[in-house]
Amino acid sequence: MFLRVVLILAAMMSVAFPSAAQAAVPERSTQSFWLHWNGTPVTDAMIATEANRRAYIVLNAWETGLAAKFRSANPKIQIYVYKDLSSTRSYACTKGSDDANLPTGVGYCAADPKWFLLDKNGQRFEYEGYEGHWQMDVGNVAYQNAWADKVIASSKAFDGVFMDNALFACDTYHPGVCPAAYPTDAAMRKAYLSMLANTRAKFVAAGLKTVANLSNARLYDGVWDSYVANLDGGFDEWWLTFGDKDMLSEYAQGWGRQIAEITANEAKGKMTWVQPHHSGAEQPFRYAFASYLLAKGDRSAITEIEETDRYDGASPWHAEYDWNLGAPAGKAYSVATNVYRRDFACGTVVVNANKTGSSSVLVQLGTTTYTTEKGTKVRSVLVPGTTGSVLRKPC
Repeated sequence: MFLRVVLILAAMMSVAFPSAAQAAVPERSTQSFWLHWNGTPVTDAMIATEANRRAYIVLNAWETGLAAKFRSANPKIQIYVYKDLSSTRSYACTKGSDDANLPTGVGYCAADPKWFLLDKNGQRFEYEGYEGHWQMDVGNVAYQNAWADKVIASSKAFDGVFMDNALFACDTYHPGVCPAAYPTDAAMRKAYLSMLANTRAKFVAAGLKTVANLSNARLYDGVWDSYVANLDGGFDEWWLTFGDKDMLSEYAQGWGRQIAEITANEAKGKMTWVQPHHSGAEQPFRYAFASYLLAKGDRSAITEIEETDRYDGASPWHAEYDWNLGAPAGKAYSVATNVYRRDFACGTVVVNANKTGSSSVLVQLGTTTYTTEKGTKVRSVLVPGTTGSVLRKPC
């Protein structure tokens, strides 16, 4: 009897008190993600740290064991599998047989020759700068169905699919040369819209979320919303900062259009993952981070990258990512030309989206005293062009 009581108590304690690996994720205003698809090693120590930092992680199809470890460390994390929407890979085929687990949907060796896009001379397109990546005809219904069916079959260990390369221009990866089947950007976009729409029901039925790489959508009117209509979210690979000294200011295809990616998706209950490029230098970090907070809702996430395509180790983690600003008091509002503010229960955020080098703007914060990122107590903040500030207050 005594042993039975001990066993019952032990079982109750194991339920009531989660292990250190499953510790509660702290409350933060920021959500972040980790794109790990370069196949580099991930240690248990990295998992213990990053699983509770990231809301989303993207892995390769062959990393199901790694996915299980992340899920064990944080059952709430959403894990996506990387699949290229637009290409097949000849390097993933050996002696006439495709690899069991692919970075694409359709294997190079098994692909129907009619599924390859051709130029006007009947030659296949190999992506410039990416050896062994061959462009496929996303408008071909047979390819669409084969791609979706194979991706779904290989994604049972994942919560969703990250669809890389949802393209907008007909000459992407082969500048100046468009496929014979899609000689204009409009024709190419129609093909991608067809693929996303025709495969949507399959992913919904399989219970898989879908997020696509919609890099440079800001350059094309309406494409972000039209592509996302048949997705669960979008990823902007080049968001607001393109280097330590190259920041996107406000103009017709600038800052506001990328902010609208987040706000539009949040209004529709969809995810937005944004990725600024910089080294962690103060100005680009402050600009991108404050802009993200200016727009974010419950489903948006941010992570930074310095080197293009360096998707291996975890992206940098800033102390500011751990801040909890509390609930937003409402949407962002204008305080000067291209200068915006958003208030939270425990702080406020200010962004100046005017050009780099333009005159700084003094923003009065009212009677409340705020603390700057550097610990200074203020009731106003001077914000230069293409920068931002996140200020906290007691609550």
